[in-house]
Amino acid sequence: MKKSKEYDAVAEVRKIREKLSLKYWGNTDLLLKDLKAIRKKYKIKAAKLP
Repeated sequence: MKKSKEYDAVAEVRKIREKLSLKYWGNTDLLLKDLKAIRKKYKIKAAKLP
């Protein structure tokens, strides 16, 4: 028997992921700009690539 959920976190993450993929698809400059702003806002250092 399935119970109905008040809040479905998995469905919410799927919606967010779909929205962001539409925003950044083919627009890597915007993606990198937004990531840089987020790193600055939260004082996160970028990972070093090998």
